Amino acid sequence: MYIIESLDELSILRELSFRKLVSVEHYQTIKNKNSSTVYAVSLLEDIQDLGRDAVLGFWESLYVLQSDHPHPNLLAVLDELTQTDKIVFLIVLVVSSAVVFVYFPACQLEHRQHLLEKTQDLVEHKAPGLKTERQNVPLSDRYLDLIVVSNNTFRKRDQHEVIATGGILEQYLHKTQCNLEKISHNRLFRWCHRSRCVPQAVLVCGVPGVGKTTLMQKFVYDWVNGKIYQRFAFVFFFKFRDLKQDEFSLAQMVVNQYPHLHSHLERIFQHPEKLLFIFDGLDESKIPMEFKSNQLCNNTHSTESVCVIVESLARQSLLQGCSVLITSRPTKLSMINLQVFKRISEIMGFSPTEREGYFKNFLKDPESANKTFHYVRENGMLYTFCYIPCYCWIICTVLSKCFNVHTTPTKCQTQFLPKTVTMLFVTFVCNIFENHTHDLSEAKAMLTHLGWMAERGVMDQILTFYEEDLHSFPGSSSSHLLSSFMEESLQSSWKSYSFLHLTIQEFLAAFVHYLDYSHEKLKTSLDRAKVFEDGHGEMFLRFISGLSDTATRSMLEPYVGKLSFQTSRQVISFLQDSICQDVLPNNTDPDKRKMLNVFACLAESRNNLLVKSTLGSNRQLDFSDFFLAPLDCTVLDFILESCEQTECLDLSSCFIQTEGLERLEPTLHTVTDLSEYNRYTMT
Repeated sequence: MYIIESLDELSILRELSFRKLVSVEHYQTIKNKNSSTVYAVSLLEDIQDLGRDAVLGFWESLYVLQSDHPHPNLLAVLDELTQTDKIVFLIVLVVSSAVVFVYFPACQLEHRQHLLEKTQDLVEHKAPGLKTERQNVPLSDRYLDLIVVSNNTFRKRDQHEVIATGGILEQYLHKTQCNLEKISHNRLFRWCHRSRCVPQAVLVCGVPGVGKTTLMQKFVYDWVNGKIYQRFAFVFFFKFRDLKQDEFSLAQMVVNQYPHLHSHLERIFQHPEKLLFIFDGLDESKIPMEFKSNQLCNNTHSTESVCVIVESLARQSLLQGCSVLITSRPTKLSMINLQVFKRISEIMGFSPTEREGYFKNFLKDPESANKTFHYVRENGMLYTFCYIPCYCWIICTVLSKCFNVHTTPTKCQTQFLPKTVTMLFVTFVCNIFENHTHDLSEAKAMLTHLGWMAERGVMDQILTFYEEDLHSFPGSSSSHLLSSFMEESLQSSWKSYSFLHLTIQEFLAAFVHYLDYSHEKLKTSLDRAKVFEDGHGEMFLRFISGLSDTATRSMLEPYVGKLSFQTSRQVISFLQDSICQDVLPNNTDPDKRKMLNVFACLAESRNNLLVKSTLGSNRQLDFSDFFLAPLDCTVLDFILESCEQTECLDLSSCFIQTEGLERLEPTLHTVTDLSEYNRYTMT
């Protein structure tokens, strides 16, 4: 399907027509009336129904087309077919639904049953503001496919990873995908065209909340049910956040997680080629891991640090022949020796179709789902982040009451419909407080403690917290209010905590400065967030700017009391300084990304007056030779609207997608001189 979707439709249809297998006109009609996926499914099903000779003719056609259409997915499959005369046997081992018990059936059955119980349900948090309790839902009912691509070019990013990935995904979705190899989870350990081997160490990366853990859960669930990788007799799944103990052996690590294997472990380890170790969340490891160490172990009973054990498995000094699958955030990869991994893939998130599918699954009522998705789709600020499943959950919980067709209209449906990401998270927090009866002082005290912990985590890039981090909290760490913001992970004798999503942590980190104002603390945080080279302070700056808007901030005051006006004034002063430093023509070659970051903060603040008074009506904006993602265009649209009249907007040699153009067009009439607008636009 990936291959058919990526190839020029006329080329493949003409080849198949030449072999008298299909009608070109028939499938062109299907493609024109439906999505590329519907067209691909229809074509492949019809080819299979025609029988063996048609299938062989189909592959002959693809073989002929590879020179003119060297798509990575096509080259990878054809390459795999030529590698071994055992290809059918190997594929059967990967995808066979027949479970082969190699050693001791009772032990393997018990292990599979244990993993089935752990993976068959998705744990869904209670949606704040909804009366219905949402509990565990079957994974098979809720799981939606994620876009996973082969990616071996990781560089140090200069933009917040969530924002950057959203822009990259939009670019992938709108360009001809000539260099984009999509990888389904049942091919992660198949032949890798780029490294020219069957990989034993695989790395899957993705931004927080994009679905790394859920994809791993789906991987294990499908293995348990005999759908993929039956060449592995045992799969062991660990989370780095749970591996807090300083030192242990591999044998101890496995038994701690899987006590039922205690008496069988020695025999299991005798067949390493039948073992798969999954380690989720490398970025949450307590000790930094770079895969460059000279200290490796080769004994399963040797007491070592987590880093040594994981690196030894990945580099094949421990249990040589085993397979290892590791997940991580992209920001950590610039410090890692990536040569250890023979396949590197990145989860890009939901396609537009899957985004809409998520809304329909969550909201159940088709009319409510359609209204909610349409509102988000029309709002560039909100829609950009919908490629992240966790973000979709947040936005659905917020808007579910606003667009519920079975309830009477409320303020939420009119006055408080979120227009910015800050407003979205403000409404999310308000919904949480509506469901709790805490008094003002208790709620404010708890949010203050939680906020300072979040702030420290944002500044120092900490995502996982422990009991000692919660000691200063008023009340128990098991409080229902705390569980609305954080999730708890229990492993052996310790607990770890993390915020439901990175953006919730970033929002609370910004919000705490309005709860507990300190001029020096705020100045330090603003200055630090602005200069982080990897951009991880960008969302913090957007949230703290968004909260400077009085109307947005006032929504929270019924629950936590009066918020700091001094913080708002200091933030606005910070924005004025940023405009002078990064936007106004102090140098001949301004940093366009820094300009857009400032514009994004202004858009969150909704401060039209500030934009007009500082930029003026004769502003010249230059984005020539620059890639403008759809979110950038939404932000730029706000700036143009606020300025009311812009002298010159230079988009020469600027790359803008169709979606970006749609977001810009409402205010282009305010530009006096629009340089080379149409000539270089990528549609």
